[in-house]
Amino acid sequence: MHDVVIVGAGPVGLFLACELGLAGCSVLVLEREPGPHSPFKAEPLGMRGLSAASVEAFYRRGMLHQVLTASGVHHNPGADPDTDEPSAPRHGGHFAGIVLDPAKVDVAVLPYRLSSPAMQDVLTYLESIEAVLSEQASKLGVEIRYGVTVSAIVQNDEGVVAGAGADEYAARWLVGCDGGRSTVRGLAGFEFVGTEPQFTGYSMHATVADPEKLHPGFNLTPTGMYLQPPNDGQIGMMDFDGGAFDRSQPPTLDHLQAVLRRVSGTDVTLSEVHLVSTFTDRAMQTTTYRRGRVLLAGDAAHIHSPLGGQGLNTGIGDAMNLGWKLAATVHGYAPDGLLDTYTRERHPIADKVLDWSRAQVAAMRPDPHAQAIQGVIRDLIGTRDGTTYVFERLSGSSIRYDLGSEHPVVGRNAPDLRLENGTRLGDLMRDGRGVALDFSTDRCLRGSAMVWESRMRYASGPARNDLGLGAVLVRPDGVVAWAGDRTPDREAFEQAAGHWFGRPEI
Repeated sequence: MHDVVIVGAGPVGLFLACELGLAGCSVLVLEREPGPHSPFKAEPLGMRGLSAASVEAFYRRGMLHQVLTASGVHHNPGADPDTDEPSAPRHGGHFAGIVLDPAKVDVAVLPYRLSSPAMQDVLTYLESIEAVLSEQASKLGVEIRYGVTVSAIVQNDEGVVAGAGADEYAARWLVGCDGGRSTVRGLAGFEFVGTEPQFTGYSMHATVADPEKLHPGFNLTPTGMYLQPPNDGQIGMMDFDGGAFDRSQPPTLDHLQAVLRRVSGTDVTLSEVHLVSTFTDRAMQTTTYRRGRVLLAGDAAHIHSPLGGQGLNTGIGDAMNLGWKLAATVHGYAPDGLLDTYTRERHPIADKVLDWSRAQVAAMRPDPHAQAIQGVIRDLIGTRDGTTYVFERLSGSSIRYDLGSEHPVVGRNAPDLRLENGTRLGDLMRDGRGVALDFSTDRCLRGSAMVWESRMRYASGPARNDLGLGAVLVRPDGVVAWAGDRTPDREAFEQAAGHWFGRPEI
């Protein structure tokens, strides 16, 4: 019996597998596809954007260099070693096809932000991400089996069994990371609620006979939207048909050309279509992320349109949040209710992403009301405050969990604090433990922190920029669990450590 069976070997499932493997759990990943390679994951249709929060997750687990290399990024414009001032973003992203100017992002007002090697977002491909994660998972002892289609799930108080044909796979816990059409979600009886689609979207790699008839970038038109990225031959389209065409039948060249002509308002001609996929803006979420010993993460738990590319990043956030909590539960030292905080913390995040997606769709509809809204949004995004607000949402900078503390840094992703000796918080998080950073002159938290030594690392000394903090306790997922002032309260620290890391070790 494995500790955990993960169904789905996409980026979310593999990232979760790495988190659990890093914590010493025995993990088996089951994937229905026959192998890791797919044309939909490679260039050009497999392109995805990793937000700053996701890039930081790879950085904190020591995989950032591999991700950059696999993505063809040979220069990482991250931290300046001589400053702790955060750098401006290279890309601003977009809202409803309205592109942000990154120069207008007011970096100074972003909450608790310091310079970091992971400050910037990264354009990459699903194939590249999965290759890095698969290699890391293998190093950590994770087993990945391809060509296994789970068709049954039976659970009791002791464990769960996944059935695939004549084979059975037993584990103490099972996590469905098997995408928007999740089999696990249905088999385990999760309730899936939300809103129905407004459009059918198309992403295709095609040869265009007369490309000069199409404009580059996002193009909102009176009949829909089309997108022509810099990638040669890649075209995206949104046809507001109520989602009627999505996966109803294979899209032919004639159908795709008719849609492109309609939404572009041109007589453009497609010579050949090499690859195409369809999607909708259906926005739905499970009411809980856990039923007994079965949990969900990523698109299995929530789906929405790909506008803004937040699906992958939300899923990686799920995996970071769940991994250490499930590992603590497996090993038996999790405090009461720890695993239930996964739903409590992550469900509201996805809820906001779904509404963000719905708002974009509402602004992109091909009608006079939506076009009027577009004008207002363009004016707002044209301001420094408007650009900064949208960037905060897209980058993950605005995420803050309610952990019951009024301290403004608690519940946020921890800034990459750096000690005077050069050690960064990110360097201390590679083994998956929590971190206690103590900036007090007398190392007053050292004795308290050491009684959780196998679950958290302790580091002390003056910081290059302590942001007015005397000490912080950072969970394994990078979230600040507790913060102290210039003279840290040792009793408050111990209470927070016990709350998140369980009883002290003997």
